[in-house]
Formats: sequence, C-alpha cells, structure tokens
Amino acid sequence: MNQRDPQELIEKLKTLPPERLAEVADFVEFLRARDQARALERAATRASEPAFAKVWENDADAAYDRL
Repeated sequence: MNQRDPQELIEKLKTLPPERLAEVADFVEFLRARDQARALERAATRASEPAFAKVWENDADAAYDRL
C-alpha cells in the first residue's frame, strides 16, 4: 500500500464540500469498526485454540492427520 503524508490528506479534505466530508467521516468510521471487529475475531480464535486442540489432537483422529 502506498504510504501517504497525513498532511496531504488533510489538505485534500479541506477542498471537499460538507456532504462529501460526511461521507469520508462515515467511511473512516466503517474502517475503524471493521478493524476492531477483525481484531476481536482474531482474539477469539486465539482464545479458542487450546480448547479445540483437545478435540483435534487425539489418537482416534490420527489417521486423518496423515491424509
């Protein structure tokens, strides 16, 4: 991804009409919420791994591990 100077973005925002600024603000909030949801999903996945390991790692299923 291309790294941009935050000041350059601010200057571009200053040229937008108010209704477009509202759209940008909504989009930024969407991105923040999505990132937060993804972080929560990753944390839940990591937290559940030990519990599932007890189910996945057993002698009865060892044959499937070799497939």
